Order: sequence, then C-alpha cells, then structure tokens
Amino acid sequence: MLLTAAPRYEPGAWMRGGERFPRGAKLVVFKGGTLRDLVANFSATADAAVSFDGQRVLFAGKRRASDNWQIWEVAASGGEPRSVLACSTDCVRPFYLPQERFAYARKLGGRFQLESAPLNGTGFSVRLSYGPGNFLATDVLHDGRLLFEAAFPLGGSASSELYTVYSDGSGVESYRCDHGASRHSGKQVASGDIVFSVGHGLARFTSSRAQAVNLDVPYGEYDGDLVELSPGSWLLPWRPKATALFNLRRWDTHNNELQDFYSDPHANLVAPVLLAPHPTPNRHPSALHKWSYANLLCLNAHITKENFAPGSITAMKLYEIDAVGKPQILGASPVLPDGSFFVQVSADRPLQIELLDAAGHTIHRQKGWFWMRAGEQRICVGCHAGPEHAPENSVPEALRGSAEPVNLTGAPLSAHSAGAALEPK
Repeated sequence: MLLTAAPRYEPGAWMRGGERFPRGAKLVVFKGGTLRDLVANFSATADAAVSFDGQRVLFAGKRRASDNWQIWEVAASGGEPRSVLACSTDCVRPFYLPQERFAYARKLGGRFQLESAPLNGTGFSVRLSYGPGNFLATDVLHDGRLLFEAAFPLGGSASSELYTVYSDGSGVESYRCDHGASRHSGKQVASGDIVFSVGHGLARFTSSRAQAVNLDVPYGEYDGDLVELSPGSWLLPWRPKATALFNLRRWDTHNNELQDFYSDPHANLVAPVLLAPHPTPNRHPSALHKWSYANLLCLNAHITKENFAPGSITAMKLYEIDAVGKPQILGASPVLPDGSFFVQVSADRPLQIELLDAAGHTIHRQKGWFWMRAGEQRICVGCHAGPEHAPENSVPEALRGSAEPVNLTGAPLSAHSAGAALEPK
C-alpha cells in the first residue's frame, strides 16, 4: 500500500487555506513490513490516488522546496513521474474520475476550490465549487459523485461537514442534514456506507438512516482515510491525542479491537491507499445546457426539518456575494400556497435563500451558501429537506400558470428561456 509520511501533520489546516504538511511529506510504499520512497528526487510528495486498474498513481508533489504543489502521475511499479497539471498556485488532493479525468483542489485567492481536468493535459479545467470557503475532496463515490469536506454551513465556520457534488459541479448538497460535530475525512466502504472522523471517534452514514451512526471505537483521534482490508477489518491512522504522531491501527468491527499495525517514531503515517485494482465509479453524463444562468424549482418550501407551518411562507429572497465579499439582494419571488416557487438564478456564483412570511418578516435564512452551474436545472423537494423525502405526485402551482421562471439574475430573460425553461433531465 501507499502511505504519506510527514514529520508534522495538521489535518484541519485546509479549512483556512493552510498547509497540511508544514515540514514536508513523502509518499512511501509499504510492503512486507518495510518502507521505500515511491519517487526519488522530489522535495515533497503526498495525496496518493491509485487508478482503477491499479497501474498508475496520481499525487501532489514538489520537485523543489520553493515550488507550489503540482499534480503528477507515475507508474505503480515506479519510474519517472510525468507532470499532469502545472499550477501557478498549490494544486493538491487529486482523485481519478471515469473517462480519463481527475478531480483536485486548486488554491484560488488563498482558498481551495474543486476542479476537474483531463489526464492527458489537453482541454480545459472545469471548476466544480463556487462557495466562499475552502473545499477538499475526500473520495469518489460508487455513483460517480465527488465526496468533499468544507466548513459548515458551506463556507461558514470552523466546523467541517461532508458534501457531494457531481463531476460537472452540479447538484451540490450536504450528504446528510443532521449537522452536529465536525465531520471530515470521509471514505466510502464496499457496503456503500460513508465512514468519517468525528470528534474523538468515527461515525458512518448508511442508506437506511437519515442521521449518522456513531461507531463504538476506542477513544482517540482518527484520520478517516481508511483502507478496508476485508469486510469488517479496517486499517486507519490513529493517535491517542493531538500532540502524538499518527500511526496505523487495524480495527476489527466485529470484536471492537484496535490493534497495532505499523508506526514510525519520527513521522505521522496517514492516507493509506491500496496499490490494487478497484471498481470504476459510475460515469456521470452532464445535463448542463449552454446557458449563462440556472433554473431552480422548489416543490414545497414547507417541507423541511425546521417544521414550518403550511402556508406560512409567502415569498423568498435571493442573495449573492458581491465583489468585496458582502451579501447583496438579487431579487424576490412569491412562494405559492402549495410552497412552490420557480426562479432563474445567476450561475457559478455563491447563492443564499431567505424565506419570508406575509408581513415580510424573515422566517428562515440560510446560514451558508450554495451554487448552481451554468445551464443547471434543479428540482428540490423542499428547503433543506432530508433524503427520506420524496416529491408528491402533483403539478406544483408555480408551473400551472406559466413555465417561465421568475428572473432573479439581474439581467433580462434570454429569448429562448421561456419556451425551454424547464426541460426534462
């Protein structure tokens, strides 16, 4: 397997756009109880990702200490790395995507944003995140979505949460709505569950529950980048307290044993990755249109964990962040008696919704931000509705009189938008 060995490791530094490995790091191959460097003549290497056929390795690296982090690829058997992406700022945490693409985080304006690009170096990078905070991918899920961590609410605080986004940047959402303790370093295991670090332990998301389930693991600090050796047997980085070094422990989920596996007295051992083939995630065919805006249809804003009384919401306001980082109102739209509204919004910008009652008073306003990609058409069951909700089998009132959305972009509706305002995906 591959490991990142670092004399100093700051797991949460990414949330402020900081350096996770302030004293450098190196990728090492662990085999037969011994370690060897994956590549030579690099000042620093980290963030290994193995291709689906197990033959190649993507990583972030610096040839010289003065370099920015760049994205490289090397054969799993070794050899000379090739430059995959040269960045004018730091580019880190790459992951293979289907169809010979990869995702990564690029530092823009001092903050990490998600992007994707072709592996062959031709074509353009596609930006996937448009929020005001820092974003760092942690895994590519079986269904093709990118699992990432960001401050909660999106771009807001010192607490982190897990989110998903499609490989074209559309459909961003939190993985679950039961926000609580800081969650980070999520990985999907073979069962489909998402295992992640929380507080001084681990938790998991399962398909059968709308809330996270804490795992009964021994006390300590876990870095959730784990390797599933077999069903119920995980290899993961652990340390007893924040001042200690991370070492590798093997945890048997059946008998709750945390066994010593491997440690280094001089380095943190983190981010284990098996050097082996693994299933290719589902390909996500993009449904984006060549528009400069996006359409958002909410079926019923009253469906939410906030328990709004039916009929209490009569209008919504939309905000975006201006050039100096302050919220500004883009406009407002009525919310019809069934809770529905249909709006056209600015694309590729941080957005925020506020819900109002009949007197114009705020019922609820988002604490964080979301975005919609250019050409995205999104239908939401409700405002902050959990994954257990399904839409009613009825036509929302917002579409009964007209298929034209309320324009909240600050620009005239395009000539074709009324006739093709809401097309099926």
